[in-house]
Amino acid sequence: MKLKPVKQGTRPNLRDADAAPPDGHPDHEVLERRMAGLSRQLTSLQAQLYAEAKRSLLVVFQARDAGGKDGAIKRVFGPLNPQGSYVASFRAPTPDELAHDYLWRVHSVVPEKGYIGIFNRSHYEDVLVPRVEKLVPPKVWKKRYRQINDFERMLAENGVTILKFFLHVSKDEQKKRFLERIDDPAKNWKFREGDIAAREKWDDYQRAYSAMMRRCSTPWAPWFVVPADDKRLRDYLISRTVVRALRRMKPEFPATEGDLLAWRDRIV
Repeated sequence: MKLKPVKQGTRPNLRDADAAPPDGHPDHEVLERRMAGLSRQLTSLQAQLYAEAKRSLLVVFQARDAGGKDGAIKRVFGPLNPQGSYVASFRAPTPDELAHDYLWRVHSVVPEKGYIGIFNRSHYEDVLVPRVEKLVPPKVWKKRYRQINDFERMLAENGVTILKFFLHVSKDEQKKRFLERIDDPAKNWKFREGDIAAREKWDDYQRAYSAMMRRCSTPWAPWFVVPADDKRLRDYLISRTVVRALRRMKPEFPATEGDLLAWRDRIV
């Protein structure tokens, strides 16, 4: 099983049925074993990427509320060395951020060379919320698709590999997770009234997510739709895609300048 990128100009499949695990998928025990192997590969590749310090990897997550972004980030990227990775979260913009162009706050946290950067939400919020909630006129948000493509192309041409994951959950699964957040005191903090308001606009957001991927899944920054009703399968598919991308990058430990054998003899 593997994820395939959304082809630019085509509509992704975002039916509720597409959020469920496909027929014939591995059971959870098999997925756990595979995840363990992928985690070992990921940490090894990260060490090489960090030591090489010539390129970086940016992983973008978008999803509906309760789509599983936090869980996927923790499960997939938790084993990484914190020295060479970080997570940036994007909430409602601050007054200072609103005083700049909408990409300003994003560009400032693009991962530096050698790092893996993870975006929990991203610049794509600016073609989702403003569109659905009518915060700006269409002539404003429609231009952003092209601007975002140009921005991501510039990053890619300067050594940033970009992977973008949309965690696709069904309406029934979201309801189940919302009720869990309300019923579990340890999860109460994750729920807010605005989540209900957004759910009531399910179809509007569905169209916005579809347009986001149709317009902005490019060869240099592809979108992947992850069936996310099953958390273990979700994490496995993301891990596999990230590891494959890093292997294609072929990071290498840099050669040491100097005579290692001579230095070894000097250690007494």
